[in-house]
Amino acid sequence: MIERKKTRQIKIGDVAVGGGTPVSIQSMTNTDTRDTEATIAQIQRLEAAGCEIVRCAVVDENAAKAFRTIRDAVRIPLIADIHFDYKLAIASMEHGADAIRINPGNIGSAERVRAVVDAAKANGSAIRVGVNAGSLEKDILKEHGITAEALVKSAFRHIRQIEEMGFYDMKISLKASSVPLTYQAYTLFAAQSDYPLHIGVTEAGTFFAGTVKSSAGIGALLLNGIGDTLRVSLTGDPEQEIRVAWQLLNALEIRRRGPEIISCPTCGRTEIGLEALAVEVEKRASVLNDTISIAVMGCPVNGPGEAKHADYGIAGGRGLGIIFKKGEAVKKVPEAELVRELFEIIKNDGIS
Repeated sequence: MIERKKTRQIKIGDVAVGGGTPVSIQSMTNTDTRDTEATIAQIQRLEAAGCEIVRCAVVDENAAKAFRTIRDAVRIPLIADIHFDYKLAIASMEHGADAIRINPGNIGSAERVRAVVDAAKANGSAIRVGVNAGSLEKDILKEHGITAEALVKSAFRHIRQIEEMGFYDMKISLKASSVPLTYQAYTLFAAQSDYPLHIGVTEAGTFFAGTVKSSAGIGALLLNGIGDTLRVSLTGDPEQEIRVAWQLLNALEIRRRGPEIISCPTCGRTEIGLEALAVEVEKRASVLNDTISIAVMGCPVNGPGEAKHADYGIAGGRGLGIIFKKGEAVKKVPEAELVRELFEIIKNDGIS
C-alpha cells in the first residue's frame, strides 16, 4: 500500500486536486484553440479516453475568447496555458478558464502578476505555478546551475510572491526532461511544502521513448507517495497520453480503469502465436471500461496457473487454447477462434 504525502486541497473546476483525492489525469490539446470546433471534438475524445482535466494553449486574444465557447461545450475542467502575456491570462479566466498555468518569471513585473492573481480571485480560478528547467531565472542559474535546488528555489520564489498577494489556490510543477533531475526536484520540494503537485517529465519524447521516461519518472514519484495530478507528455496524439497514464496507475495499483492485460513473454516453450493473440486481445479490450483482468498465456509451465488467477484468460499450446473464467476452464478452442470465443464469453457476462 502506497502512503501518499498529505497535501492541501484545491479545486480545478469540479475536480479536487490534493488532500488525499484520487490522482487525476491530465492532457493538453494540440489543436489551434481558436478552432473551437476541432478543439471541442478533441477534448471530447480525450474525456472518453479517461482524461479528467485538459489544458489548451492561449496564443492570442482570440484564443482566450474561445474559452467561453469551449467551456460551454465540454464537461471537464479547462486550464489556460499562458506564457509571457499577462493580459491573456486575465482574458482566459474571464472567458471561463477554471485554472491557468503560468511561469510567473516570464509574466513580467510584480504589478502584472498581481493583476493575474486578482483576476484569479475574481473568477474563482486556480493557478498552476509551472517551473521548468529550461526557463530558470538568471540569478538562480548563476548560483545553482540546472539542479533540483534551482528548480525548488525558483518555485518557492514564485509561491511566496503570490502568497503575499493573499492567494493560495495553487498547484506546483517542477519539470525537466531529465528523469533523475525531475525526481530530485519534486522530492526536495515535497519535503518542504504541502502544496499539491502536478507531476510529469517534460519533453519526454515520442510514444516509445516518452512512455519509458514518463513511466520511470512519474512511477518513481508515485511509489514514493508524491503526486496529486499528472500528465504523461508525449509527442503526438494526446489520447495516447491518457492510455499510458491509466496503464501506469493500473500497474501501480493506485487507480483502475478498463481491463488489465497480462501476457507472458515469448520463449522457446511457446507453441502458439502468442504475440498476435496478445495484440488482438489488447485491441479488442481497449473499448471496455470495466476493471477486469485478462491473461494471455502461451507457456505450458506457468500459463495455466496465471490464466486461472485472472478474471478471464487464454492458455494456449500447439494450435489450441483453453479459455478460463474466474479460475475455471470453460472451453477448449482452436487457435484461430480463441480471441473471438473469449470476447463472446466476456460479452455474454455483461462486461462493457
